[in-house]
Amino acid sequence: MADDHSLQTFSAYDNRFIETPNLDRIGEEGAIFRNSFVTNSICGPSRAVMLTGKHSHKNGHINNSLTFDGSQVTFPKLLRANGYQTSIVGKWHLRSLPTGFDNYEVLIGQGDYYNSDFITNGDTIPSEGYVTNVITDKSINWLANRDAEKPFCLLVHHKATHRIWQPDTALFKLFKNQEFDVPETFFDDYQNRQAAAEQRMHIANDMDLVYDLKLLDEEGEIQTKYRKNYEHMIAQLTPEQREAWDKEYDPIIEDFKSRNLEGKELALYKYQRYMQDYLRCVASVDNNIGRLLDYLEEKGELDNTLIVYTSDQGFIYS
Repeated sequence: MADDHSLQTFSAYDNRFIETPNLDRIGEEGAIFRNSFVTNSICGPSRAVMLTGKHSHKNGHINNSLTFDGSQVTFPKLLRANGYQTSIVGKWHLRSLPTGFDNYEVLIGQGDYYNSDFITNGDTIPSEGYVTNVITDKSINWLANRDAEKPFCLLVHHKATHRIWQPDTALFKLFKNQEFDVPETFFDDYQNRQAAAEQRMHIANDMDLVYDLKLLDEEGEIQTKYRKNYEHMIAQLTPEQREAWDKEYDPIIEDFKSRNLEGKELALYKYQRYMQDYLRCVASVDNNIGRLLDYLEEKGELDNTLIVYTSDQGFIYS
Protein backbone atom coordinates (compact mmCIF):
# COMPACT_ATOMS: atom_id res chain seq x y z
CA MET A 1 0.00 0.00 0.00
CA ALA A 2 1.19 3.46 -0.86
CA ASP A 3 -0.17 6.72 0.50
CA ASP A 4 -1.74 9.22 -1.91
CA HIS A 5 -0.63 7.43 -5.08
CA SER A 6 -2.57 8.88 -7.99
CA LEU A 7 -3.99 6.88 -10.86
CA GLN A 8 -2.36 9.32 -13.30
CA THR A 9 1.13 8.35 -12.06
CA PHE A 10 0.74 4.60 -12.46
CA SER A 11 1.58 3.69 -16.04
CA ALA A 12 -0.70 0.66 -16.14
CA TYR A 13 -3.45 3.30 -16.12
CA ASP A 14 -1.77 6.40 -17.53
CA ASN A 15 1.78 6.70 -18.88
CA ARG A 16 1.90 10.43 -19.65
CA PHE A 17 4.10 11.27 -16.67
CA ILE A 18 6.02 8.20 -15.51
CA GLU A 19 6.67 4.54 -16.33
CA THR A 20 6.14 2.14 -13.43
CA PRO A 21 7.26 -1.23 -14.84
CA ASN A 22 7.32 -3.13 -11.56
CA LEU A 23 3.85 -2.03 -10.53
CA ASP A 24 2.61 -2.69 -14.06
CA ARG A 25 3.98 -6.22 -13.80
CA ILE A 26 1.52 -7.00 -11.00
CA GLY A 27 -1.35 -6.03 -13.28
CA GLU A 28 0.07 -7.75 -16.35
CA GLU A 29 0.44 -11.04 -14.47
CA GLY A 30 -2.90 -10.66 -12.71
CA ALA A 31 -5.73 -8.15 -12.91
CA ILE A 32 -6.17 -4.39 -12.93
CA PHE A 33 -9.10 -2.66 -11.22
CA ARG A 34 -10.36 0.19 -13.37
CA ASN A 35 -13.51 1.17 -11.49
CA SER A 36 -12.63 0.96 -7.81
CA PHE A 37 -13.25 3.45 -5.01
CA VAL A 38 -12.42 3.97 -1.35
CA THR A 39 -15.24 4.37 1.15
CA ASN A 40 -13.52 7.19 3.02
CA SER A 41 -10.76 9.16 1.29
CA ILE A 42 -8.78 10.09 4.41
CA CYS A 43 -5.61 8.20 5.40
CA GLY A 44 -6.54 6.57 8.71
CA PRO A 45 -10.24 5.92 8.07
CA SER A 46 -9.45 4.36 4.70
CA ARG A 47 -6.99 1.98 6.35
CA ALA A 48 -9.49 1.10 9.08
CA VAL A 49 -12.09 0.23 6.46
CA MET A 50 -9.72 -2.10 4.65
CA LEU A 51 -8.61 -3.79 7.87
CA THR A 52 -12.12 -4.38 9.20
CA GLY A 53 -14.27 -4.61 6.08
CA LYS A 54 -16.66 -2.20 7.78
CA HIS A 55 -17.72 1.32 6.88
CA SER A 56 -16.27 4.13 9.02
CA HIS A 57 -19.43 4.64 11.06
CA LYS A 58 -19.29 0.94 11.98
CA ASN A 59 -15.58 0.60 12.80
CA GLY A 60 -15.61 3.95 14.64
CA HIS A 61 -12.57 5.47 12.92
CA ILE A 62 -14.19 8.40 11.14
CA ASN A 63 -11.21 10.80 11.06
CA ASN A 64 -7.45 10.98 11.61
CA SER A 65 -7.74 12.43 15.14
CA LEU A 66 -9.21 9.25 16.64
CA THR A 67 -7.51 6.12 17.95
CA PHE A 68 -8.39 2.92 16.11
CA ASP A 69 -10.15 0.28 18.20
CA GLY A 70 -7.76 -2.64 17.81
CA SER A 71 -10.08 -5.10 19.56
CA GLN A 72 -12.18 -5.40 16.38
CA VAL A 73 -12.04 -8.31 14.00
CA THR A 74 -9.60 -7.63 11.14
CA PHE A 75 -8.56 -9.75 8.20
CA PRO A 76 -4.99 -10.30 9.59
CA LYS A 77 -6.56 -11.69 12.77
CA LEU A 78 -8.68 -14.11 10.77
CA LEU A 79 -5.70 -15.25 8.75
CA ARG A 80 -3.57 -15.63 11.86
CA ALA A 81 -6.27 -17.75 13.48
CA ASN A 82 -6.10 -20.02 10.46
CA GLY A 83 -2.37 -20.65 10.57
CA TYR A 84 -0.89 -17.65 8.78
CA GLN A 85 2.13 -15.72 10.00
CA THR A 86 1.20 -12.06 9.93
CA SER A 87 3.36 -8.95 9.74
CA ILE A 88 3.00 -5.26 8.96
CA VAL A 89 5.92 -3.02 8.04
CA GLY A 90 5.72 0.72 7.38
CA LYS A 91 2.91 3.18 7.81
CA TRP A 92 0.15 2.34 10.30
CA HIS A 93 -1.30 5.80 10.99
CA LEU A 94 -4.08 4.61 13.27
CA ARG A 95 -2.65 5.91 16.60
CA SER A 96 -3.13 2.60 18.42
CA LEU A 97 -0.54 -0.18 18.23
CA PRO A 98 -1.24 -2.89 15.65
CA THR A 99 -3.09 -6.01 16.81
CA GLY A 100 -3.45 -9.34 15.07
CA PHE A 101 0.17 -9.40 13.86
CA ASP A 102 2.99 -11.72 14.87
CA ASN A 103 5.34 -8.89 13.95
CA TYR A 104 4.95 -5.17 13.47
CA GLU A 105 7.50 -2.51 12.54
CA VAL A 106 5.54 0.67 12.00
CA LEU A 107 6.27 4.36 11.60
CA ILE A 108 5.29 6.80 14.32
CA GLY A 109 2.39 8.79 12.91
CA GLN A 110 3.35 9.93 9.42
CA GLY A 111 6.96 8.94 9.93
CA ASP A 112 9.84 10.67 8.16
CA TYR A 113 11.24 10.20 4.68
CA TYR A 114 14.77 9.98 6.10
CA ASN A 115 16.14 8.19 9.17
CA SER A 116 12.70 7.53 10.61
CA ASP A 117 12.03 5.79 13.91
CA PHE A 118 9.97 2.58 13.89
CA ILE A 119 7.90 1.04 16.66
CA THR A 120 9.06 -2.56 16.52
CA ASN A 121 6.89 -4.90 18.57
CA GLY A 122 6.59 -2.26 21.31
CA ASP A 123 10.12 -0.81 21.19
CA THR A 124 11.11 2.40 19.41
CA ILE A 125 14.00 1.64 17.04
CA PRO A 126 15.82 4.26 14.92
CA SER A 127 16.71 3.63 11.30
CA GLU A 128 19.12 5.19 8.85
CA GLY A 129 18.30 5.65 5.19
CA TYR A 130 15.47 6.51 2.87
CA VAL A 131 12.20 5.25 4.30
CA THR A 132 10.91 3.47 1.16
CA ASN A 133 14.14 1.49 0.97
CA VAL A 134 14.15 0.82 4.72
CA ILE A 135 10.57 -0.48 4.70
CA THR A 136 11.47 -2.86 1.89
CA ASP A 137 14.64 -3.98 3.68
CA LYS A 138 12.63 -4.76 6.80
CA SER A 139 9.97 -6.59 4.79
CA ILE A 140 12.50 -8.79 3.01
CA ASN A 141 14.27 -9.46 6.30
CA TRP A 142 11.01 -10.68 7.84
CA LEU A 143 10.33 -12.89 4.84
CA ALA A 144 13.83 -14.35 5.05
CA ASN A 145 13.45 -15.24 8.73
CA ARG A 146 9.84 -16.44 8.93
CA ASP A 147 8.78 -20.07 9.28
CA ALA A 148 8.87 -21.21 5.65
CA GLU A 149 6.52 -24.10 6.45
CA LYS A 150 3.61 -21.75 7.13
CA PRO A 151 1.68 -19.39 4.83
CA PHE A 152 2.14 -15.69 5.45
CA CYS A 153 0.38 -12.36 5.21
CA LEU A 154 2.71 -9.37 4.95
CA LEU A 155 1.43 -5.79 4.72
CA VAL A 156 4.07 -3.47 3.25
CA HIS A 157 2.80 0.06 3.82
CA HIS A 158 4.89 2.88 2.36
CA LYS A 159 4.98 6.47 3.57
CA ALA A 160 5.40 7.58 -0.04
CA THR A 161 3.86 9.25 -1.92
CA HIS A 162 2.56 11.44 0.90
CA ARG A 163 3.25 15.13 1.27
CA ILE A 164 5.93 16.63 1.47
CA TRP A 165 7.40 14.45 -1.27
CA GLN A 166 11.02 14.17 -0.20
CA PRO A 167 12.78 12.12 -2.89
CA ASP A 168 15.59 9.65 -2.39
CA THR A 169 18.84 11.53 -3.04
CA ALA A 170 19.81 8.69 -5.39
CA LEU A 171 16.94 9.69 -7.70
CA PHE A 172 17.61 13.41 -8.03
CA LYS A 173 18.57 13.03 -11.69
CA LEU A 174 15.11 11.76 -12.58
CA PHE A 175 12.81 14.30 -14.27
CA LYS A 176 15.46 17.01 -13.95
CA ASN A 177 14.49 20.06 -16.06
CA GLN A 178 11.50 18.13 -17.44
CA GLU A 179 8.40 20.18 -18.22
CA PHE A 180 5.09 18.47 -17.51
CA ASP A 181 1.85 19.15 -19.32
CA VAL A 182 -0.44 21.38 -17.30
CA PRO A 183 -3.97 20.01 -16.77
CA GLU A 184 -6.77 21.89 -18.52
CA THR A 185 -8.47 22.42 -15.15
CA PHE A 186 -5.39 23.86 -13.42
CA PHE A 187 -6.90 27.35 -13.17
CA ASP A 188 -10.47 26.15 -12.58
CA ASP A 189 -12.53 28.61 -10.52
CA TYR A 190 -14.72 25.77 -9.12
CA GLN A 191 -17.86 27.74 -9.79
CA ASN A 192 -20.94 26.13 -8.19
CA ARG A 193 -18.74 23.42 -6.60
CA GLN A 194 -18.35 24.49 -3.00
CA ALA A 195 -16.51 21.42 -1.71
CA ALA A 196 -13.91 21.59 -4.47
CA ALA A 197 -13.48 25.32 -3.96
CA GLU A 198 -12.83 24.90 -0.23
CA GLN A 199 -10.36 22.01 -0.40
CA ARG A 200 -7.00 22.70 1.23
CA MET A 201 -4.56 20.96 -1.11
CA HIS A 202 -4.63 23.46 -3.94
CA ILE A 203 -1.24 23.87 -5.63
CA ALA A 204 -1.52 27.59 -6.31
CA ASN A 205 -2.96 28.61 -2.93
CA ASP A 206 -1.82 26.02 -0.41
CA MET A 207 1.53 24.65 -1.56
CA ASP A 208 4.19 26.12 0.72
CA LEU A 209 7.39 27.36 -0.93
CA VAL A 210 9.66 26.00 1.80
CA TYR A 211 7.76 23.07 3.29
CA ASP A 212 6.49 21.59 0.04
CA LEU A 213 8.94 22.90 -2.55
CA LYS A 214 12.14 22.81 -0.43
CA LEU A 215 13.05 26.45 -1.11
CA LEU A 216 14.83 27.06 2.20
CA ASP A 217 17.25 29.94 1.60
CA GLU A 218 19.93 30.73 4.19
CA GLU A 219 19.23 34.46 3.97
CA GLY A 220 15.66 33.96 5.16
CA GLU A 221 14.22 35.97 2.31
CA ILE A 222 11.66 33.28 1.55
CA GLN A 223 9.40 33.53 4.58
CA THR A 224 6.59 31.01 4.79
CA LYS A 225 4.26 29.56 7.37
CA TYR A 226 6.01 26.20 7.67
CA ARG A 227 9.65 27.27 7.52
CA LYS A 228 10.46 25.99 11.03
CA ASN A 229 8.77 22.64 10.32
CA TYR A 230 10.99 22.17 7.32
CA GLU A 231 14.14 23.25 9.16
CA HIS A 232 13.43 20.67 11.85
CA MET A 233 12.88 17.99 9.23
CA ILE A 234 16.07 18.45 7.25
CA ALA A 235 18.07 18.71 10.47
CA GLN A 236 17.48 14.94 10.74
CA LEU A 237 19.53 14.26 7.60
CA THR A 238 22.98 12.74 7.99
CA PRO A 239 25.90 14.91 6.79
CA GLU A 240 26.13 12.83 3.60
CA GLN A 241 22.40 13.12 2.94
CA ARG A 242 22.44 16.86 3.64
CA GLU A 243 25.35 17.39 1.27
CA ALA A 244 23.46 15.67 -1.56
CA TRP A 245 20.29 17.55 -0.60
CA ASP A 246 21.91 20.97 -0.71
CA LYS A 247 23.70 20.16 -3.96
CA GLU A 248 20.31 19.49 -5.53
CA TYR A 249 18.21 22.28 -4.07
CA ASP A 250 20.61 25.21 -3.63
CA PRO A 251 20.71 25.97 -7.39
CA ILE A 252 16.92 25.62 -7.55
CA ILE A 253 16.54 28.11 -4.70
CA GLU A 254 18.82 30.67 -6.34
CA ASP A 255 17.06 30.29 -9.67
CA PHE A 256 13.67 30.77 -8.03
CA LYS A 257 14.76 33.92 -6.20
CA SER A 258 16.03 35.42 -9.44
CA ARG A 259 12.66 35.04 -11.15
CA ASN A 260 10.41 37.12 -8.84
CA LEU A 261 7.36 35.08 -9.85
CA GLU A 262 3.81 36.10 -9.01
CA GLY A 263 0.24 35.08 -9.81
CA LYS A 264 -0.24 32.47 -12.50
CA GLU A 265 3.47 32.23 -13.25
CA LEU A 266 4.17 31.33 -9.62
CA ALA A 267 1.36 28.76 -9.62
CA LEU A 268 2.76 27.09 -12.74
CA TYR A 269 6.25 27.07 -11.23
CA LYS A 270 4.89 25.35 -8.13
CA TYR A 271 3.21 22.72 -10.28
CA GLN A 272 6.39 21.82 -12.15
CA ARG A 273 8.50 21.60 -8.97
CA TYR A 274 5.86 19.54 -7.23
CA MET A 275 5.62 17.11 -10.14
CA GLN A 276 9.36 16.46 -10.16
CA ASP A 277 9.53 15.53 -6.49
CA TYR A 278 6.22 13.67 -6.41
CA LEU A 279 7.22 11.49 -9.36
CA ARG A 280 10.61 10.75 -7.83
CA CYS A 281 8.76 9.38 -4.79
CA VAL A 282 6.59 7.26 -7.10
CA ALA A 283 9.73 5.94 -8.81
CA SER A 284 11.16 4.88 -5.47
CA VAL A 285 8.00 2.93 -4.63
CA ASP A 286 8.12 1.24 -8.03
CA ASN A 287 11.80 0.33 -7.62
CA ASN A 288 11.15 -1.22 -4.23
CA ILE A 289 8.11 -3.15 -5.41
CA GLY A 290 10.51 -4.59 -7.97
CA ARG A 291 12.88 -5.63 -5.19
CA LEU A 292 10.07 -7.50 -3.42
CA LEU A 293 8.93 -9.25 -6.58
CA ASP A 294 12.50 -10.26 -7.40
CA TYR A 295 13.00 -11.64 -3.89
CA LEU A 296 9.85 -13.73 -4.06
CA GLU A 297 10.80 -15.00 -7.50
CA GLU A 298 14.32 -15.87 -6.36
CA LYS A 299 12.92 -17.88 -3.45
CA GLY A 300 10.39 -19.68 -5.66
CA GLU A 301 7.44 -18.06 -3.87
CA LEU A 302 6.20 -15.64 -6.52
CA ASP A 303 3.73 -17.97 -8.25
CA ASN A 304 2.35 -19.08 -4.89
CA THR A 305 1.80 -15.56 -3.52
CA LEU A 306 -1.23 -13.33 -4.00
CA ILE A 307 0.04 -9.74 -4.36
CA VAL A 308 -2.30 -6.76 -4.08
CA TYR A 309 -1.10 -3.21 -4.64
CA THR A 310 -3.28 -0.30 -3.61
CA SER A 311 -3.18 3.17 -2.13
CA ASP A 312 -5.00 4.30 0.98
CA GLN A 313 -6.65 6.78 -1.39
CA GLY A 314 -6.10 8.33 -4.77
CA PHE A 315 -4.53 11.72 -5.19
CA ILE A 316 -5.14 14.26 -7.91
CA TYR A 317 -2.08 15.70 -9.64
CA SER A 318 -3.68 19.05 -10.43
